[in-house]
Amino acid sequence: MIIIDAHLDMAMNAIEWNRDYRRSVAEIRTMEKDMTDKIDRAKGVVSLPDLRKGKIAVVVATQLARYSENNGNMPGSGWNSPHQAWAMTQAQLAWYQAMAEAGEMVQITTALQLDNHIALWENTTIDDATKPIGFILSLEGADSLVNLSYLEKAYNYGLRAIGPAHYGPGRYAPGTGMTGGLTREGRELVTEMDKLGMVLDATHLTDEGFDEALDLFQGQVWASHHNCRSLVPHQRQLNDEQIKRLTERDAVIGGCLDVWMMKPGLKQRQINPLAVGADLEVLIDHFDHICQITGNSLHIAIGSDLDGTFGTEQSPYDLDTIADLQKYQHLLAKRGYSNADIENIFHKNWLRVMRKALA
Repeated sequence: MIIIDAHLDMAMNAIEWNRDYRRSVAEIRTMEKDMTDKIDRAKGVVSLPDLRKGKIAVVVATQLARYSENNGNMPGSGWNSPHQAWAMTQAQLAWYQAMAEAGEMVQITTALQLDNHIALWENTTIDDATKPIGFILSLEGADSLVNLSYLEKAYNYGLRAIGPAHYGPGRYAPGTGMTGGLTREGRELVTEMDKLGMVLDATHLTDEGFDEALDLFQGQVWASHHNCRSLVPHQRQLNDEQIKRLTERDAVIGGCLDVWMMKPGLKQRQINPLAVGADLEVLIDHFDHICQITGNSLHIAIGSDLDGTFGTEQSPYDLDTIADLQKYQHLLAKRGYSNADIENIFHKNWLRVMRKALA
């Protein structure tokens, strides 16, 4: 069964972590085994060959570069001006384009391209190892848009989704760990995104920013990588009212596999997944909770965030590479999910909203 994963920071890892994603996870770990500059060295779980092995046909792939004078320890941050952050997003774009030129990936910007790509992956007469990974381009945190004119530049090179916020303060919206609504520039950004027919990713918005953004924005919304606040009490998670509001807009919520977001009481960078019993199945608790709220399986899916500045040290202990997402077929069936439910979670829910968003 093919999978769609709605959140991977591939280009950031390729450039800032200097990971050659054309190699297997095992090869990348071998290359990094004596490196100590980042906590997740030799612990990564994502590569293009392993995506193919796991039949992960489409990903929402990010650009991530933050302007953050006093917040340089956050992922993608540390740039001293929006102009430098923009330059980094363009380097990341160039990597995706190079992967497309090499036949490793293919950019998807229209519903027709999406359907053609899914048909390719459903063709069992072609070896999966030869198929490109489709990607829809998303911007995580909007700091790098120097001004509003840069939004159209980005749309023209294929950007189709934006999460205005990330961690900490932001030029367009405060994010995780902060309070307050959208900035004036943020309200203008959301309005222009709506006019262009882009997707609003609600991930990382503050509670105030979430309400304001959904009031302003009338187009397709999703939460690419989010879990449930009722199970893990933290502002980074969605509360029940937010889940209801998203599903009323036919949004999909991508379950995140960062362990501190899966079980309560954990701190980032201070986790032993095996010791706290954090396995893949824990995410199904979050799926169950959303299904209880909505009464169906139409709004849950995968947004793994794997290799999102963490590796096996902060991933479920029974996940070695991203190909292990296929284990969810058995795990979901064991928990009582039907084959139709599993298809929804693996790809059909994302296909539904992506087709609308890219129409």
